[in-house]
Amino acid sequence: MKILLPPGWPRPRGYSNGVAVKGSMVFVAGMIGWDAQGKFHTSDMAGQVRQALQNIVAVLKEGGAQPEHIVRMTWYVPAYPEIGVAFRELIGSFNAVMTAVEVAALIEDQAKVEIEVTAVIPE
Repeated sequence: MKILLPPGWPRPRGYSNGVAVKGSMVFVAGMIGWDAQGKFHTSDMAGQVRQALQNIVAVLKEGGAQPEHIVRMTWYVPAYPEIGVAFRELIGSFNAVMTAVEVAALIEDQAKVEIEVTAVIPE
């Protein structure tokens, strides 16, 4: 992965402005904070973020990818969450491009977050 940082721009914290990669792509649809059976175990934002990230890791694994292969993340949240602990534990530190979008609501009434990712497995 090549980090794209134009000259004179400050280095963002926790993400990159752009990356360039080559390899096989894995796309993960928006994951929310329910388990594999579609059940919510918490209404807590941090708990749902943790479950959504666990779901992402499971789908990545099925595609032969790992969290460090993530190159793009988009977060949809009704209110900006505290995500740091679960993110660092399950995904780690990496340089993916990342966007957080505040939305009025999510399709699933109980959902507090929805996250989609694109990963690239290096050639």
